[in-house]
Amino acid sequence: MERALLVSIKLNSERDSWHLEDYAMELEELTATCGAEVVDNIACVLRDKPTPNLFIGKGKAEEIGLLCQEENIDTVIFSHDLSGTQQRNLEDVIERKTIDRTQLILDIFARHAKTLEGKTQVELAQLQYLLPRLVGKGIILSRLGGGIGTRGPGEQKLEIDRRHIRRRITKLQSDLKNLLLHRETLRKKRQDNAVPSIVLVGYTNAGKSTLLNALTGAGQVVSDSLFTTLDPLSKGMKLPNGENVVISDTVGFLHKLPHHLIEAFKATLEEVREADLLIHVLDAAHPRAKELSKAVFEVLEELGIEDKPVITALNKIDLLEDKALLSKLSEEMINPVYISAKSGKNLSQLFEKIEENFQSRMIALTLIIPHARMDLIDLFYRQGHVKEIKYQQQGIKVSVSLPKIIAYNILKNKDIEHIY
Repeated sequence: MERALLVSIKLNSERDSWHLEDYAMELEELTATCGAEVVDNIACVLRDKPTPNLFIGKGKAEEIGLLCQEENIDTVIFSHDLSGTQQRNLEDVIERKTIDRTQLILDIFARHAKTLEGKTQVELAQLQYLLPRLVGKGIILSRLGGGIGTRGPGEQKLEIDRRHIRRRITKLQSDLKNLLLHRETLRKKRQDNAVPSIVLVGYTNAGKSTLLNALTGAGQVVSDSLFTTLDPLSKGMKLPNGENVVISDTVGFLHKLPHHLIEAFKATLEEVREADLLIHVLDAAHPRAKELSKAVFEVLEELGIEDKPVITALNKIDLLEDKALLSKLSEEMINPVYISAKSGKNLSQLFEKIEENFQSRMIALTLIIPHARMDLIDLFYRQGHVKEIKYQQQGIKVSVSLPKIIAYNILKNKDIEHIY
């Protein structure tokens, strides 16, 4: 197992509510997800700007180097992104493989990508990260041994030139554009069939995949680790009122998610942009739940998604002992509902919230359908909620709730009698 030393840094210039302990805890979770052993976590507060050559002071870098020798450390991981120069100089001083937070996230992505789309997005993000760091990277460019930060393109010939990388990036961007067009075709088909789209969003490890499984029986892999879901999954679901919807899981968000990762995953995140409803899954038992919620909305804002209707699913309430904290948290959330996706508690209340959101899309009708139009009866069962059906001599009397677009098309048929 790779032995890692973590360097968690808080800059005084950072104007956010995250404390040094939060950076340290998140970095430990990310490292554990990569399967490394965390030997120690050094905390640093920088009063001034990071130094251009080492990010931290030379004395601190030499101290880290000595600790690496004493503790037989394989890898040093920084909580903040390093420039190519900083990374190279740190490796010269520390004499150990040194990586930053983005490389750590990319390594997790490379582990979890299973589909062609997921692998394409990960490789694009990795190459975009590697390109400005190619020249003179010392230990990193001679690294062929594996471990954290070497998956994906890192396992290929590392002395690859800039021109080839740029060609590969262009090819991957073209592939993703084609995948995006395919997704748009599927979305248009759903829209033509009046099927609304629901997308689960939330901080990584908030329980989105568990909720998707609970609502649809999707069988999505779940794990108590970060970024378990990387490849998007969409499943059809019938609400209790009979309306059909499509619900999609997405890659988890993260505090200060690197911009180029958002760019690389825009093909996947387009599902969020085109959604009719967002369910924000929030780990209500997390001690920094408010900050996690804020981080999610910062990513949504960067995507230009600020006007979508939102339901906040306050998840993992079974792990929260102090219910007063839950009540206080819900006061600051949009359209909250308390649930436990793992146990299934209060999922009926979540369904009610979803139905309320789409209530204006449905209309109740009572019709007389000709016996020869059994295809319509099949349509009613597939796309709506049949409340009552009676087979009479003059036709089939049906009381049904349907999406308005479908109902209006049905009423255009002259052989169908609309009673009320």
